[in-house]
Amino acid sequence: MTKEMIISSSAHETRVAILEDDQVAEIFIEREHQRGVAGNLYKGRVSKVLPGMQSAFVDLGLERDGFLYVSDVVATFEEFDRLETDEDDPSAPASAPVANEGASARQAAPGQGRFGRRDREKGPEPKIEELLKEGQEIIVQVAKEPIGTKGARLTSHATMPGRFLVFMPTVDHVGVSRKIDSREERSRLRGIVREFRELHGFTGGVIIRTAAAGRPKDDIVSDLSYFHKVWTEIRQKSETSRAPAVVYREQSLVAKLLRDLLTEEYLAIRIDNELEFRRVYELIERIMPPLAPKVKLHNKDYPIFEEYGVQAEIDRALRSKVWLKSGGSIVINQTEALVAIDVNTGRYVGKKTAGRLEDTILKTNLEAVKEIVRQIRLRDLGGIIVLDFIDMEEKKNRQKVFQTVEQELRKDRSPSKALQVSDFGLVIITRKRVKQSLERVLTEPCPYCAGSAVIKSRSTICYEILSEVKKISGDLDGESLVLRVNPDIARALKDEERAVFKELKQAIGREIAVKPDVQLHHEQFDLMAVG
Repeated sequence: MTKEMIISSSAHETRVAILEDDQVAEIFIEREHQRGVAGNLYKGRVSKVLPGMQSAFVDLGLERDGFLYVSDVVATFEEFDRLETDEDDPSAPASAPVANEGASARQAAPGQGRFGRRDREKGPEPKIEELLKEGQEIIVQVAKEPIGTKGARLTSHATMPGRFLVFMPTVDHVGVSRKIDSREERSRLRGIVREFRELHGFTGGVIIRTAAAGRPKDDIVSDLSYFHKVWTEIRQKSETSRAPAVVYREQSLVAKLLRDLLTEEYLAIRIDNELEFRRVYELIERIMPPLAPKVKLHNKDYPIFEEYGVQAEIDRALRSKVWLKSGGSIVINQTEALVAIDVNTGRYVGKKTAGRLEDTILKTNLEAVKEIVRQIRLRDLGGIIVLDFIDMEEKKNRQKVFQTVEQELRKDRSPSKALQVSDFGLVIITRKRVKQSLERVLTEPCPYCAGSAVIKSRSTICYEILSEVKKISGDLDGESLVLRVNPDIARALKDEERAVFKELKQAIGREIAVKPDVQLHHEQFDLMAVG
């Protein structure tokens, strides 16, 4: 698979697209006045402890308090082991708790928190009311962006990913990615980390990432020196800052993506901003010198996202219906609870030569699977995703479609799981959600329909006017009445609903003048007495 990274940068917004085999696979957007908070460390103050939910709310100085579950306060070595396995996706610390910082930076040094080093043997898990008190100061990391009306998901088990290492300041352990097979290489890398720790009095846990395999000592030491410096600054800042305060900000979008995604698979990194180009070139020259020549400056007047077809994909990603090459289609609907994706044959009717309906359906479903997973990644859909495939009679075909879903999901960096739930073609995917979907980033609820995507029909409004006028007719004085309505409703009262208008005049026994008013909402009307 060949990859390219397309970066469009301005003073107000940075947009990044990942192309896989010339198809847009992922989109990332960061706006200067709406920068994400995931990965940031805060010195917060516990605002409320909820024993019934075994969680607490923490004031971070953001619009809404973040919430912290008891499981994200207590360290578990099982989670550390999981991080050793999954270290290649360190960008989502929500499910990678490592250790607790303690009540505040003043009370706990790295790795020495009150619950910082629990025994591997499982004992009774402490309760949230035993760990935290209202008003207590605590160092926490944002694991999940605030989404909708929900505040940020927090953890006290901080993880800070670097190019070759993942640093966990509150645990005292060195691990190596299980994807590094060579015993000699594992031993060499551990030795480099341990030597640095002894020389500099460096405490904290470290996971050595797969990217570290075969790298020279200087590269590993560079990451360790960076973490040592950053953690020292965080501790100093937390000592002097008054809660709530941010004590560490995650790197910029571009630096973060290069750190986490950059491999030899990338053929080019194209950037349309000269300043950003220089920054990226210098960063790549430091972390992966052989890839530096692949950084290209786009200096054409034509927008870079238009040049590489990214803008067209973004526009399509904001529509609910996506057409497949065969003529079939998928329809994607996001709700508060889940995402529903429906597959239809659409214009596809199979081959002209004789064939079975089952074969046509199977071909449409298999084609839909690839597009569905691409759209899930492109739109950054998360939570529960229900796929409603076209019904298939043969079990082997249903199984083939399900296996294709699992196979395609392996391309996705976000942790996900698929489950076949019925013989009717339903498949449920759960996908980890760390930030808002593309739709939520780029759009806002329609002010006309209040986000419902529907408004009352003209007939319904005409009947409501009739009912309302009958109810208040006794209180209306004057020889005649003026009914102000939206122009669409005015036309309906004169045409298809003229019988309603006739009944309206009979009900009040007076003349009614209908006055169209373009300023009125479709569902709004106003009745005034005149004379």
